[in-house]
Amino acid sequence: MRFCSLGSGSRGNATLIEARDGTRVLVDCGLSLRELGRRAARRGVEVATIDAVFVTHEHGDHVGCALALARRHGTPLWMSAGTRDAIAAALGDADVPPSLRVARHGDAIAVGALELRPFAVPHDAREPLQLTVGDGARRLALLTDLGSFDDGIEAQVAGCDALLLECNHDRGLLADGPYPAFLKRRIGGDRGHLANDQAAALLRRCAHGALRHVVAAHLSVHNNRPELAAQALADALGADAADVTVADADDGCDWLGLA
Repeated sequence: MRFCSLGSGSRGNATLIEARDGTRVLVDCGLSLRELGRRAARRGVEVATIDAVFVTHEHGDHVGCALALARRHGTPLWMSAGTRDAIAAALGDADVPPSLRVARHGDAIAVGALELRPFAVPHDAREPLQLTVGDGARRLALLTDLGSFDDGIEAQVAGCDALLLECNHDRGLLADGPYPAFLKRRIGGDRGHLANDQAAALLRRCAHGALRHVVAAHLSVHNNRPELAAQALADALGADAADVTVADADDGCDWLGLA
C-alpha cells in the first residue's frame, strides 16, 4: 500500500491511497476536476481509474469536484448522512449523484483490496468523519479537521503504520495574526482545527516503533510555518524534523510506501 497527498489546506484537500493490486481510493476532493486531473497525472494516476471517493465533510476545500467526478465516471462516493444532507441543502437533491453511499462511524467499507474504517471527530460540520485505510497488512490513519481529541480518537489511530495528521496552526501565530477574533476562536476551539502542540500531544501518545511515516497536513498559510509543524511532530517522536513529511498546500507530497 502507498499514499500521497495532492494538496492539503484551505485551498483544497485530496489524498490518494493505492493498494498493491491497483485499488485506488481518493479521500476528499477539494479541487476542480481539471486541477485534480493534473495533480493526479503527476502521480501517474488517471482520475477515471479511482475506485471510490470518500468525503470527510461538506466544507468546500474537501468536497470540491467530488459530485462532478462521481457523475462523470460513476465513481462510488462515500460520505456521512449529515454530510450528504448538508450538500443537498446547499445544492439541491438533483445534484447529488446516484453513486452516493452513506458511511457510518465504526462501519467498515470494502473497496477492492482496501478497507476503510470511518470514525467521528469534533469539527464544525454536520457529521464529519475521518478514517483509517488498510490492506490487511498495513494501515494508514487520516486525521484532519478536528479541534480536539479524546481516548476514542486516539484508539482509532493507535497502531497505524502511517499517520497523516493535522497541524493547522501555531497558537502564537494565530493569536498575533490578522484574522478577526471570531475566526480565531473558531479555529482554536474544540470543534475547529488542531494546533501544532495538540497534534504533537496526540502523536506522542500514539507513536510506536513500527510507525513508518508521519505527514503534517492541513497547515494554515497564515497561521503556521512548515518548519514549526515539522519540529513539533519531530519532538514528539524524538526524531529529526527531516523525518517528518509536510504536505504542501498546492502540491501535497509524493508517494509514501508502506510495503
